Amino acid sequence: MSRAVYGARGIGYYSVIWTMTIILVLGANTAFAGFPRLAALCAEDGYLPRQLTFRGSRLVYSRGIVALALIACFLIVIFEASVTNLIPLYAIGVFLSFTLSQAGMARRWYKSGHLRPGGEVQERGSVLRYERGWRHKLVINSFGAVCTCVVMVVFAYTKFHDGAWMVLLLLPLLVWLFVGIHRHYRALARALSLEDYGVSPALPRHRIILPISGVHRGTLKALQYALSQTRDITAVYVALDGAEAERVKQKWLRWGDGTRLIVLESPYRLLLEPLLEYVETVAQSRQPNEIITIVVPEFVPTRWYQHMLHSQTATWLRLALLRRPGIVVTDVPYVVGGDHLGRTDDAWSDA
Repeated sequence: MSRAVYGARGIGYYSVIWTMTIILVLGANTAFAGFPRLAALCAEDGYLPRQLTFRGSRLVYSRGIVALALIACFLIVIFEASVTNLIPLYAIGVFLSFTLSQAGMARRWYKSGHLRPGGEVQERGSVLRYERGWRHKLVINSFGAVCTCVVMVVFAYTKFHDGAWMVLLLLPLLVWLFVGIHRHYRALARALSLEDYGVSPALPRHRIILPISGVHRGTLKALQYALSQTRDITAVYVALDGAEAERVKQKWLRWGDGTRLIVLESPYRLLLEPLLEYVETVAQSRQPNEIITIVVPEFVPTRWYQHMLHSQTATWLRLALLRRPGIVVTDVPYVVGGDHLGRTDDAWSDA
């Protein structure tokens, strides 16, 4: 329209274009200002992930902003940045929010009108007081809710094949998702509740399993940590080679501080599976009120990308044993300095 009125050039054309650009920027800013707060309120009530209630270093809901940005990018890619295709989603979403907010205000005025003059009721997040003229406010908000609801229904009907069907399908799915999240948080709260919990249990007996890939500085640091917890320690070595296993036994006799060592034969050169089988065997024979802790020595290289060169045994063990009660997996990091790299063949082969 601007091009038809002013032509493709001129101050009139550019004034309209820049004005519309500013309006759209302000509209987008409204979403990024309002959605994170709304998401934080819903998350506080347990209908969205709790992470959305956390503020960033700039005291804004950073995770809500990032989530909205990702959703916006996804819609732009799916609809190929077509304003025509995105308008039905925008219109239905906007008028649905208008309808809900107007209906909510009408309900609030109705509840306020049924209070005694001067009375008040403490609600979650607000205080409900009796107000004069509540009937007029109720009528105004009810009329607004009806008007915006009619517009929303008209948009949904006329633009159904242009993309409105997606919103009509997505809304029930989102409600179902929100209710499922809320049920999860309620069930978790009941499971963690201290009601009818009784007295605190006695201190458990502690047993430590120390998987080792060799005998080196990282292994000894993990052993020192384990010895600070208990003397009931079993070092476990998965032998992929007989000669190397014998070498580890000899070094453990010298550096193992009297701790027992078990060598698991692995003819098929499997590392994690024999270790998990041994942990399962120990867990089946453990005593009541006994905690099994798996202490895993972990290398911390000087460069972050060098982590990919190591086996990440602690991570895999933690994932495999995450749902096993009474089993704790902890890793003892050994920061490898630049002066340690390449000093001995043993450390290189163990890593």
